[in-house]
Amino acid sequence: MVVPLPASRLASLGAGSLRYRAPMTSSTSDTSITAGDVAGVILRAALAGTMIAHGVRHARTLEGTAGWFGSIGFDKPELQAKASAAVEIGSGAALALGLATPLSASAVVGTMSVAYMSVHRPNGYFVIKEGWEYVGFISAASLAASALGGGRLSVDRLLGLHTAGTPLTRAAVTAAVGVAGAAVQLALFWRSPGRASRQGA
Repeated sequence: MVVPLPASRLASLGAGSLRYRAPMTSSTSDTSITAGDVAGVILRAALAGTMIAHGVRHARTLEGTAGWFGSIGFDKPELQAKASAAVEIGSGAALALGLATPLSASAVVGTMSVAYMSVHRPNGYFVIKEGWEYVGFISAASLAASALGGGRLSVDRLLGLHTAGTPLTRAAVTAAVGVAGAAVQLALFWRSPGRASRQGA
């Protein structure tokens, strides 16, 4: 038998005590794996595999890579070849681990920005004509990985860095650092072959 409470007793309880409180579930736990965590791992793995593969290829053919850097207008081509291999392998490995994810992604954006300016920009969009389609997609994917952050499946999580910043600020930092790094490299070491030939005339 249910005995109703008197009206005076209900009033003394107050409306706040009657408010429904949802029970805690595992979905609200900090240890649960979300769709964003899984998406982040897939995205980071794809970027990491691509960057490491390119870096290893450059490291195995340093002489040829240096010659290519020289042909597109870079001073100190041997240094550029070694730096390119190191940055590509290093950023790829860091992304695979989810280590300092926004900064790791910025190294990829910087690499792609250099490639865009020194090779692909005059050739339009499509990659089959040496356009910037590929570098554009890799850069966009890197910004997305940064926005997602390291997530729960990352070294960033172990270091307590996976929740640093907002998605927008992480992506903005990645874009700013990457483009700034590319600008410095281009300003110090690169001259457009067309501009160089005009200056030498």
